[in-house]
Amino acid sequence: MSRSTLMHDKNFHALLALVSVAFLWVLWPFWGAVFWGTVLAIIFNPVQRWLVAHLRGRRNLAALLTLLLVLVVAILPLAFIAGSLVNEGAALYQRTRSGSLDFGLYFQQAQAALPGWLHDLLAHFDLFNPDSLRDKLSQGAVQASRFLATRAVSIGQDTFQFMINLGIMLYLLFFLLRDGSMLSRRMLRAIPLSDAHKEPLMQKFTTVVRATVKGNVAVAAAQGVLGGFIFWALGIQGALLWGVIMGFLSLVPAVGSALVWVPVAAYFLLTGALWQGVVLVLFCVLVIGMVDNLLRPLLVGKETKLPDYLILISTLGGMALVGLNGFVIGPLVAALFIAAWDLFSPHED
Repeated sequence: MSRSTLMHDKNFHALLALVSVAFLWVLWPFWGAVFWGTVLAIIFNPVQRWLVAHLRGRRNLAALLTLLLVLVVAILPLAFIAGSLVNEGAALYQRTRSGSLDFGLYFQQAQAALPGWLHDLLAHFDLFNPDSLRDKLSQGAVQASRFLATRAVSIGQDTFQFMINLGIMLYLLFFLLRDGSMLSRRMLRAIPLSDAHKEPLMQKFTTVVRATVKGNVAVAAAQGVLGGFIFWALGIQGALLWGVIMGFLSLVPAVGSALVWVPVAAYFLLTGALWQGVVLVLFCVLVIGMVDNLLRPLLVGKETKLPDYLILISTLGGMALVGLNGFVIGPLVAALFIAAWDLFSPHED
């Protein structure tokens, strides 16, 4: 039976939909491994092609070398950061429990330094109850640090599952690197769209994945390192932890790392540590802010050709729906949405 006959057979269409849904259902427990294997294959595909060309077509060896590069560049650094973060969180929890680190006391000191007119204004509008807020802040700090500390236990318990997912991702990545070009051609042929529609959408898909991951990871790494450095230089406890948190928060455009350094700078300024507060503000605004303002539009917005507000909304929406993976999925869906509608209703010259 020819392919054209099968395409017009309704029963075959039903069978195709059924087995496709069943296959996705089987893969669902490992969707994260499949997703990141595909993303890494797209990102490192240029390296694979370069190695194939220089190794005289030996695709297996090229894929193996590319896989080793992924391990060195991406997997091992993330594993080191995760281990250090858990240790730092556990130490922070111990200091909070022992009372050597009292966030409630820091809040009380900052509150006492507020000018009288601001006290009266806040009291007039009943914006906060100082005692209640101080207690909530202390409880929140204990709960957050306890969460980080208990992750050490859960990571140990989930090591087997994590290793399975990592193994599946790396195993799949090897074959996606080796056979990626052939698989992408077969997928393009199977998609029931015209070539005039398929090629722009596939190109947009690849461009957005590469730009979003490379751009956001570069911005997150730069802001995390710079944030951790300035916290360490100013003698702030848990500099590594705060640096990692600033790096993750920087995945959210426009707001990002300011959620960490702004309260710390305000505390310094209110409690009379003027030079620390001024240095922190200047460094974060001029240096960390410059990294975000220069790298993100250059690496993300320029290649995806998405406006900043759409990147922000789609990133937040994606992360709200599927967690950390949403920083890729959100902008990807937005870019494909724009590309599809551009094909349906092209811009007038």
